Amino acid sequence: MLNPLMSRADETQSNANETQSRKADHLKVCLEDDVQFRETTSGLEAYHFTHTCLPELNRDEIDISTTFLNRSLAAPILISSMTGGTELAKTINYRLAAIAQQYNLAMGVGSQRVAIENPSVADSFQIRAIAPDALLFANLGAVQLNYRYGIDECFKAVELLEADALILHLNPLQEAVQTGGDTNFRGLLDKIAIVCDVLPIPVIAKEVGNGISAVMADKLISAGVAAIDVAGAGGTSWAKVEGGRAQDSKQRRLGATFADWGIPTADCITELRHTNPSIPLIASGGLRNGLDIAKAIALGADLAGLALPLLQAANESEDALHTLVEILKAEITTVLFCTGTANLTQLKQSDALTKRM
Repeated sequence: MLNPLMSRADETQSNANETQSRKADHLKVCLEDDVQFRETTSGLEAYHFTHTCLPELNRDEIDISTTFLNRSLAAPILISSMTGGTELAKTINYRLAAIAQQYNLAMGVGSQRVAIENPSVADSFQIRAIAPDALLFANLGAVQLNYRYGIDECFKAVELLEADALILHLNPLQEAVQTGGDTNFRGLLDKIAIVCDVLPIPVIAKEVGNGISAVMADKLISAGVAAIDVAGAGGTSWAKVEGGRAQDSKQRRLGATFADWGIPTADCITELRHTNPSIPLIASGGLRNGLDIAKAIALGADLAGLALPLLQAANESEDALHTLVEILKAEITTVLFCTGTANLTQLKQSDALTKRM
């Protein structure tokens, strides 16, 4: 609890220190502990591709390029929002940015609140020089719009990254489990609409691993968001992350109780795409390989985001990242080859993906 007699400057510094410590904890827990969903899965395992024994294609000519927000990308891979604000996070972000540049991939960063509160760690997000041509997404928690943040902070996040779009992430469960979390989500939709109206770049609404339903997507799209990242259940459970770092028994219990809460990623994609056939759509949440990426694209996503596999590789080395991206590209290409589809558009339009009954 902050001292009521504390000066605004001292309070700001205290908040900054707390945020930076939390980001360091998040990174450590995600790299060292078991924070994956146990019972709830992404739902992608329920789908399978029908094999084509005679694809009538030259594998070397298969095209896995795509476009997102009017930008051309070499593959439908998003380096999902992960981290920032610490020395290790800086190393990881710089390695990820180098890979995004080398392979012409999209990349998002972790919440930039830590850099706004403590400008001394801003360099952990300053990756534009490393990835001058990459499609980069800035990132702030939408709930911060109820905690003294406004358009100025959104502009700061965008300017710091020299970003092409701003992610506003939605994380009510994480905040509910987090000790001292920010849980006033009242009136946020109207504030998101203002950000969408004022900001000169697209705004992307993103969950953090519990999913966005079709109903909620409709509301967000009506508010003006330009794209949706469903970030469904089945991958990293932020309830487990926050429960694992909690200092009191109540919050630890909450983390355990809600460890498998959320809408599976596959359900988010199919339901949202059915009701909104044209909204730019990112699938993330439990995607672990190129086969998962191809399934997500076939279900209707335009881009597929991976976090934990890339985080683990980035923590190891840039060479490990290079190897992983080459594998992901090869896996996506193999799906297209063995389904007789020459590009991602054909994959989406085919009936190669079916659901096991």
